[in-house]
Amino acid sequence: MRHEKSALLIDLARELAASHMGLTLNEMAERIGVGRRTVERMRDRLYELFPNMEEISDPPTKRWRISGKLDSFLNAPTPKELAALKTAMEHLRGQNVGVADDLQNLENKMMTAIGPKLSRLAPDIEALMQAEAIAVNQGPRPAVDPYILNIIRDAILQLNQLSFNYSGGSKSEKERVVNPYGIIFGGEAYLIAQEIGKKTARPKMWRLDRISSPKVLPEPGGPPEDFSLKQFAERSFGVFQEDVVYNVLLRIFPEYRDEAYRWVFHPKQKIIESTEGSLLIEMQGAGLRELAWSLFRWGGKLEVIAPQELKDEIKAALKLGKGLIGKGK
Repeated sequence: MRHEKSALLIDLARELAASHMGLTLNEMAERIGVGRRTVERMRDRLYELFPNMEEISDPPTKRWRISGKLDSFLNAPTPKELAALKTAMEHLRGQNVGVADDLQNLENKMMTAIGPKLSRLAPDIEALMQAEAIAVNQGPRPAVDPYILNIIRDAILQLNQLSFNYSGGSKSEKERVVNPYGIIFGGEAYLIAQEIGKKTARPKMWRLDRISSPKVLPEPGGPPEDFSLKQFAERSFGVFQEDVVYNVLLRIFPEYRDEAYRWVFHPKQKIIESTEGSLLIEMQGAGLRELAWSLFRWGGKLEVIAPQELKDEIKAALKLGKGLIGKGK
């Protein structure tokens, strides 16, 4: 128990040292998973350990932070953290997401910085890697060329325009010039960008595996100040974007309510408890076809209340599914 409390105290010190604006008591409690009274005692203990800990007035509350750097002992990664990094790296590499190479470079730098201590940590890291695995995730894996990905990321970071050839659409292989906004990784990897000269309400999605000959241009680019890649992604029930956003209402049958609480149909979903014990899921988004296919995993555990367009998509998907087992079988 003493070891657990010491570890939590170190974790809190790291959080306070990493926060430029400081953390409130509620934020501290949330970060390390303890109650408010416990975190108050931990804060007082940190005052004794770190003279550079300071209180910041932020009416109607207060914030605390540890200014300066922590000792290397407190910043040393643990076997759990290093194993988590390896697991994430292997998962992303299995999904063919280009950022796995960046994580590999980060791991190499960390291992070099750890130095002789690595031999002591290696057995624990190996034991954790052998004891944990990620289940197979069915579906396409994005075909991402690291060279192309790096050029696109350079254009995004430099806030410059980008040109490339694109195999797809009515003007296949014609050079396109765009303002790159960001990249979304899903079943495929997509560049989110606004094509120069095209006045549309939303940016387009360009599959990275269809992009060739990318070049960073000297002209300034980048997204508008009010653009949020997170909000753009949350506008859809999957990856595909449509002009129409639908209000969706699902009813989860009472015996499956616990399962529904652990399920994310959409990041902005609302869960409402009904009087008879069922759950109502309210959400908004585009791309009903992707949502329809995902709901098949729920079988008879829920009912689609609205909209009718989602019910029609499910019926259409059922007709297509019959072709998988052949006629008369």
